[in-house]
Amino acid sequence: MKINDNIHIPQWGTYITTPVVTNAKAAVKIQTSVKNAGNLNSDAVLITTLKNNKGVVVGTNSQKITINKNTEQKVIQEIEVVNPNKWDIQSPILYTAYSQIKMGKETVDEYQTNFGIRTIEFDANKGFLLNGKRVQLNGVCMHHDLGPLGAAVNYRATERQMQIMQSMGANALRTSHNPPSPEMLEVCDKLGIVVIVEAFDEWQMAKVPNGYHKYFDKWHEKDLRDMIKRDRNHPSVIMWSIGNEILEQSKKDGWILTKHLNDICHDEDNTRPTTAGFNYYPQPFTNKLAYQIDIVGMNYWPADYKEIKEKNPNIVLYGSETSSQTSSRGIYHLPIEFKEKHETNQVSSYDTTVGPPWAYAPDVEFDAQKNNPSSLGEFIWTGFDYLGEPTPYGGRDNSTNGYWNSDWPSHSSYFAPVDLVGLPKDRFYLYQSQWTTKPMVHVLPHWNWKGKEGEIIPVYSYTNCDEVELFVNGKSFGKKVKGKDFTEIPSEYHGFEKGMYKTKYRLSWNVPYQPGSIKVVGYKNGKQTAVKEIMTAGAPAQIKLIADRTVLDADGNDLSFITVRIEDKNGNLCPEADNLVNFTVEGKGVLAAVGNGDSTSLASFQANNSKAFSGMCVLIVKSTSEKGAIKITAQSNQLKSTTLSINTK
Repeated sequence: MKINDNIHIPQWGTYITTPVVTNAKAAVKIQTSVKNAGNLNSDAVLITTLKNNKGVVVGTNSQKITINKNTEQKVIQEIEVVNPNKWDIQSPILYTAYSQIKMGKETVDEYQTNFGIRTIEFDANKGFLLNGKRVQLNGVCMHHDLGPLGAAVNYRATERQMQIMQSMGANALRTSHNPPSPEMLEVCDKLGIVVIVEAFDEWQMAKVPNGYHKYFDKWHEKDLRDMIKRDRNHPSVIMWSIGNEILEQSKKDGWILTKHLNDICHDEDNTRPTTAGFNYYPQPFTNKLAYQIDIVGMNYWPADYKEIKEKNPNIVLYGSETSSQTSSRGIYHLPIEFKEKHETNQVSSYDTTVGPPWAYAPDVEFDAQKNNPSSLGEFIWTGFDYLGEPTPYGGRDNSTNGYWNSDWPSHSSYFAPVDLVGLPKDRFYLYQSQWTTKPMVHVLPHWNWKGKEGEIIPVYSYTNCDEVELFVNGKSFGKKVKGKDFTEIPSEYHGFEKGMYKTKYRLSWNVPYQPGSIKVVGYKNGKQTAVKEIMTAGAPAQIKLIADRTVLDADGNDLSFITVRIEDKNGNLCPEADNLVNFTVEGKGVLAAVGNGDSTSLASFQANNSKAFSGMCVLIVKSTSEKGAIKITAQSNQLKSTTLSINTK
């Protein structure tokens, strides 16, 4: 609750733009709403001070104002910043505007706004330009929940999600399919991640009985304007999305409502373009919806990018939702085949399963983006697994009115390259091999195949190196060259009939199984630059705890995410272990949640124990408001227990 003086700056009362930005200077325009809620006309002074990220004053403006009773007026101020530090993906530098209203010598209101100095440009041929330089959008769609913590916002959990996405190579976020928390945008501002803020998943036409369509006519304009007012000062925000897969695509007059929403966005903020995610094709074009927005997003039509651009050369195009590949961390089904569902209710992490009709492997979109260089990039579905929608199990999206229980107990998603608790799946490294430049190499599957001695096990490697050499028990199985050696994977999607897709993004070998190890060595320009090895694990013997942070703020909200590994006596991960691990948290912290990323697990997130899934689970510990030590103990029958200490300050 904020209690204001009669003369004050109302909620979301500043609007900061940078109409001129050069290396030498930037013109910062500050539009401030000042409200007089009293019954007397009043004189005041509005003072706006700009500070850089080090707290140094870089400009100020003072303006006398007269505000009539019971009115609100907008005050425009301009401040020049010399040699500005631009907000960028590589250097997300922020400035702060401090607004003060003074009446005589008394300060009656203060307001603080973080902002960035940067330019954005979208071109039908060049793509997205940030500060004049082209940036390929390696994006993720994200639902709002925080896995085992639920839907309530926690800053650290949000920050961790996006840090994991950055480590995969992601530089962009689409907030699907609703406005994000303010904390999410604060995180993206600080990390250097650009954002599409999305408003609606429904307009007037219903997808489910209890959807937003019930409130659309009354609330859409206020909700859309409030979203833009709230978020428009964030430098990370680069587009406003007015809808996702809305059913009005199929209506001949659907363009009218599209134009209406587009006009609201432009009226509230003319510095950013509008967009939408269309999943029907060609209806958004034949019914003219695509021509009412600034940038056209297509959901799951990679084979048609070329045709769309040839027919519409002046549009700016990108993949607003891509792939929808599904998998379960650490699960491998053999043989690799055309099979959507498995009796285990899991999905193979070979990432070759032919899933729902709209879905396809990441490799398909890699090719589509490469073959359509004018595309802004892609936004994969999704960055993190989330609660609900367990495709390919359960129902069929809105076509079943939200019923998802036909394959119970599958109840959370399989879509992402990162599971529900933030542990990377193999697909994480496939994206990393395309989206990052620091040399890396990854190998799969695990190497515990008791009873399959002598049988052929497909071995895959993902890398951003030039070539990879596979060693099995010390013996070379030869080198494979990325871009030259292909791997065939089962595929079926819009524009590709059921068959084998030849991908140049995966290197593969067929290996007769014997216990021991598989090791991949990545070479760049003929020199070894990356190595990864997986050993055959022995019997589970011990528990290892790895905290992402060992020092927390004693604020009652800070979190440490602790990865729990079941290992053999030599420290190798036991990839099939499902031991039940019991946790004790003592001292200045509490157990916030547990989880293991298993989409079929019905275990409580609030329990003081968790079964391992594919050898791992996660414990989340929260600080209290008192500083001191937190002691975590992990125990399991017949395993060596372990402890970990975390400090709060």
